[in-house]
Amino acid sequence: MKSEVAENSGLDPSKRPCHVAVIMDGNGRWAKKRLLNRVKGHERGVETVRMVVRTSRELGIRHLTLYAFSTENWQRPKSEISALMTLLRRFLVSETPEMQENGIRLNTIGEIDRLPGEVRQTLDQTLEATRENEDMCLTLALSYGGRAEIAGAVRAAAAAVKEGKIEPGDITEKSFSKYLYTADMPDPELLIRTSGEFRISNFMLWQLAYTEIFVTPTLWPDFTREEYIDILKNFQDRERRFGRISS
Repeated sequence: MKSEVAENSGLDPSKRPCHVAVIMDGNGRWAKKRLLNRVKGHERGVETVRMVVRTSRELGIRHLTLYAFSTENWQRPKSEISALMTLLRRFLVSETPEMQENGIRLNTIGEIDRLPGEVRQTLDQTLEATRENEDMCLTLALSYGGRAEIAGAVRAAAAAVKEGKIEPGDITEKSFSKYLYTADMPDPELLIRTSGEFRISNFMLWQLAYTEIFVTPTLWPDFTREEYIDILKNFQDRERRFGRISS
């Protein structure tokens, strides 16, 4: 099924990104436009998450990272935070069987200890249930902030120096990246942001150094499979020079 879907998509398998990251934005505005409670926008956004995960798996994308809840999101009204946590638990419970069936391993990055206890429990159960899966890694950025991640990595590297495990001169870009949440992951090759906002909102500040960025005005609940594939085609048409000149 996967190879057939990839062929029919018109994508070049040799230029397929290994890691796609997504800033899922616009749930609240989607609901407001329809005179609905913001939570309704988040509920509709979960359907888009399912679509993007399934499509990514079918196309053979190895890593998909979704910016699900930022450290700044803790400042939202308690009622909205509670609803988001409930949606997260429901998603984990409902999607675990499909992740098992399709070889998808769940991963998380962020200050997970800040999540409510019942959410952490459900999260731990899904992480354990899918940890042996190898076909795709779905990473949820939860209670995540890029600056906090880098600060934590600096503290870990400083502690290693203090304990005599490494010398200050041993710290390079490559070695420093091992102290980040994403130590075992490749950097994203493509970042997609929905809702038309031209900022990265404290997301993967270190990892996005050479990532191709695509901003779409589409609100997250309206983001479709067809648009996702079109963005992947756009990515394949870009020339990634990494500071070098064109060949």
